[in-house]
Amino acid sequence: MEIKQLYTPCLSEAAYFIVSNGEAAVVDPLRDVDAYLELAKSHNATIKYIFETHFHADFVSGHLELAGKTGAEIVFGPDAKAGFKIHQATDNEVFHLGDITIKAMHTPGHTLESTCYLLSDEQGTPHCIFTGDTLFVGDVGRPDLFSGNLSKEELASIMFDSLNEKIKPLADSIIVYPGHGPGSACGKNLGSETFSTIGAQKATNYALQAKDRTEFVAAITTGLNAPPAYFPLNAKINSRGYESLDEVYKKGMVALTPTELQLKAADGAWILDTRPSTVFTTGFVPGSISIGLDGRFAEWAGSLLPLRQELVLVTEIGKEKETITRLARVGIDNITGYLDGGYEAWVAAGEPHDMIIDIEPDEFAMDIPHDPKMEIIDVRKATEFDGGHVKGAINMPVDTLMDPAEVAMIEDDKNIYVHCAGGYRSVIAASLLKRQGIDNVRNVLGGFGKIKQQKNISVTYAVKSPAEL
Repeated sequence: MEIKQLYTPCLSEAAYFIVSNGEAAVVDPLRDVDAYLELAKSHNATIKYIFETHFHADFVSGHLELAGKTGAEIVFGPDAKAGFKIHQATDNEVFHLGDITIKAMHTPGHTLESTCYLLSDEQGTPHCIFTGDTLFVGDVGRPDLFSGNLSKEELASIMFDSLNEKIKPLADSIIVYPGHGPGSACGKNLGSETFSTIGAQKATNYALQAKDRTEFVAAITTGLNAPPAYFPLNAKINSRGYESLDEVYKKGMVALTPTELQLKAADGAWILDTRPSTVFTTGFVPGSISIGLDGRFAEWAGSLLPLRQELVLVTEIGKEKETITRLARVGIDNITGYLDGGYEAWVAAGEPHDMIIDIEPDEFAMDIPHDPKMEIIDVRKATEFDGGHVKGAINMPVDTLMDPAEVAMIEDDKNIYVHCAGGYRSVIAASLLKRQGIDNVRNVLGGFGKIKQQKNISVTYAVKSPAEL
């Protein structure tokens, strides 16, 4: 028996490959399935099962892709309603894989169909459990996502029963393999590790310390940030089906000249630039949106870009297919080409370009007392802003800048200084502002992390909202 965790930091997502005596299974695969096929080939194994813990909201799963390429059976738990052929497991149903067994344990709460899979080794001893979004390291799945007509409190109450009746009675030595790690928006307090044990979680996970149902419901339903806008759409895609990734590549891997890219943009296509943020600011195709591959790319793309919006790409040379793959992971399929030769080809063709002024934190500090037209826009989340911000700054989280009404609050004659926590989100925000006609934009390098190190910058905890502009 061998178990391999395949972790994707961009999405904080963990898939699992299991093999025993020539038979393999995959738990919660990503949409691009080559890694699983290669593992099966290297182990001389046939993929027999694709186990899905639930209909994921934060990424498009690879169950249909993998089943189409292998003939493997797609397994969901009770209450799963899919628009394609699945094996709907019953609670405690046992699946045989080589010399081991995998038992489906229905654990509703994060979603109604949420199911964990308990693996027992060749001796029949429970060895590990794949918990999906039911149990994380340090947290449990949020109960406010794709949940039909139930309230988050009702789902949290259901999760209380699942954890106490199914998970906590398991042996302390059993390994916990969750669906996500730190940074995932599917929970609020995920730990730094990507696996643990039942015993460790019973001892340290705040959600498992609740004395009763009321305390548990309160603990996991308070302090939740709004989920990314694409979450319910991805959950629907996963339950209803989606286009083959091969077809997505066929549409997207089309080399465009600068003229062809301009024509597509004139017809309504959005230009997405995925080069590093530090490169983007030095020069870009006018109107481009910057979301660099070097950050939490897929999550921000899913949060900001309409899933059916036509996109054309500007990437680092050789990163075209990777960009398409990572967009497809969050359901963004409508890519219709990329700039052949990258931004360098645009410059070589003599086309007009735009740029964003980068300034160092010490220069920013010197400007504060001397620039009466300065407007400081902090694009971090509200919770980050409340934890400390530059005095006089206005909090406009990145995702709000897709709203023209929000951007319209910014006065045209102001000198706009944009920052986030470290520098990635601020470039996204600056590109959105530039795209909507706010040209006088400066990006503060290093974000709040560097800004607060400046002794002559005043940090405050008083909140000022965009409505006060």
